Amino acid sequence: MHVLITGISGFVGPYLAEHLVEHHPDVSVWGLVRWSSGLGRLEPVRSQIRLVTGDLTDGPSLVRALKAAAPDVILHLAASSTVGTSWGAPAEVMHVNVIGELNLFEAVRTLELEPIVVVAGSGEAYGNVAEDENPVNEDQPFRPVSPYAVSKAAQDLLAYQYFASWGVRTVRLRPFNHTGPGRPDRFVASSFARQLAEIEKGLRPPQLKVGNLDIVRDFTDVREIARAYWLAALHGKAGEAYNVCSGQAVSIGQILETLLRLSSHEITVEVDPGRLRTADVPRLVGSHRRFTNATGWEPMIPLEETLANLLDWWRKRV
Repeated sequence: MHVLITGISGFVGPYLAEHLVEHHPDVSVWGLVRWSSGLGRLEPVRSQIRLVTGDLTDGPSLVRALKAAAPDVILHLAASSTVGTSWGAPAEVMHVNVIGELNLFEAVRTLELEPIVVVAGSGEAYGNVAEDENPVNEDQPFRPVSPYAVSKAAQDLLAYQYFASWGVRTVRLRPFNHTGPGRPDRFVASSFARQLAEIEKGLRPPQLKVGNLDIVRDFTDVREIARAYWLAALHGKAGEAYNVCSGQAVSIGQILETLLRLSSHEITVEVDPGRLRTADVPRLVGSHRRFTNATGWEPMIPLEETLANLLDWWRKRV
C-alpha cells in the first residue's frame, strides 16, 4: 500500500510518518514537500520514506507528485495552519487551504486515481458555539469567526462536494486543538513553554506574556492526532465527517498554570494586547463519539504529560 502524506514536514506529519514506519512496515510512506521545506524533524525516518516535490498552489506539480507516488491513501495535512496570522493574510490562507485542496482533488481526477483521501479540517470551523451547544458533535453548523476557520469550513465542504459529485473517497477529520513537542511557538501552549524555558535559562526577564486566559478549548496530544489520521484511513466512511478531540474542557489559564507548576522559578504573568485576537470563541469543546464508534480511537495521553514533554522539548532548544 502506498500512502502519501501532504505536509509531511509540518507539525503532525513527522509523527504520522514515524507511526506508519514503526507500526505498519508493509506500508510504503511517501511525503509531499515543497522545495523550501525543512526536513530536520523527518531525520529519524528519512531513510525509510520517499519524498516527492510539489506545491498545493501549483496544480501540475501535484499531478507529477501523485503520478510518482501512485497513492492508495492520501493523508492531506498540508495547510496554512494559524488562526492568529490569518487575520493579516486572509487571501493567502484561502488560496493555500481551499485552492490547494481543489488542486489536489483535480490531480486525483486527472490521473483517474481512486485513493482514500483523509482531509485535515479543524474544530475551529464550528466557530460561534453557544454554551449549551458544547460539547459539539458533527451535526453542529459552521459559524466561523476567523479567516483560518472559514478556510477550514470551505475545505470540509469541498471534500464533501468532491465525494458527492465525483466519487472521490474523502474522509473529513475535524481535529480540535492539539499540541506537543515540535509545536511552533506561534501557538499558545508552545509560546508559554518557550518563554518559560527561556526564563529558566536567563534569556529573558521572569515575566511571561499572555493573551486571553479565559478562553476554553479541547486539547489532545499530537501523537494521538497522528494515530487518528491513520485509523480514519483504515476505518472511516467515505463522505463522513469526524471530530477528533479529547472531549475535555481546559482554559488557557489552566494550560499556563500546569506549565508554571513544572518550573521552580518565580514568574509573573502580563497580558500582552498584541496577543489578543480580533474575534474569538469563548468555549469550544468537542465530542469524539462518532469517531470512537467508527475506529475504536480513544485519547490516552494525559494533558499534563503532553505539556511536560513540550516544555522539555523547548528546554533542549533555547
